[in-house]
Amino acid sequence: MLEVELKVQIPSLDPVREQLAQRNARPLGKVHEHDVYYNAPHRDFRITDEAVRVRYTGDHAVVTYKGPKIKKFGLKAREELNFAVESGESFETMLDRLGFTKTLEVDKWRETYTLGTASVSLDTVDGLGTFAEIEVMVQDESDYPAEQIGRIAREIGVDGEPILASYLELLLAKKAAGLS
Repeated sequence: MLEVELKVQIPSLDPVREQLAQRNARPLGKVHEHDVYYNAPHRDFRITDEAVRVRYTGDHAVVTYKGPKIKKFGLKAREELNFAVESGESFETMLDRLGFTKTLEVDKWRETYTLGTASVSLDTVDGLGTFAEIEVMVQDESDYPAEQIGRIAREIGVDGEPILASYLELLLAKKAAGLS
């Protein structure tokens, strides 16, 4: 499966939240996500455009591998593999023992909604601001993900330049520019 998403920075979450309510989007709740990103000892994920993340949400931990971005759709698409772990802290210790290095931590509050087969997230990211993400999971481009995402974006008032960088990349760029 491929995750295809549109991410746009928006000035306020309220107008999008109102449009989602008008379209009977199903709210799934609001959670705090604390993400810890790692780099591998055998290759540099900044060069290979991959990511390994341990995400903490409440008392749950999920490990994610993200493959290189695929530029076919005009949006951000990439392979994503997720699995729950009993202890995120133990998994992080294992990564440390294997020579992985901690890159950065990202904190955000995420409200998630479902609208048809799409997932819509309204994010407040520490150090970056507010964003809307519209995501669909597809087998391949024959599912027309860009058209589906574009239609939803217009319906709920998400307008702006698509951001192809991850929150990790945005924070690293901000840090490198001395803006942290």
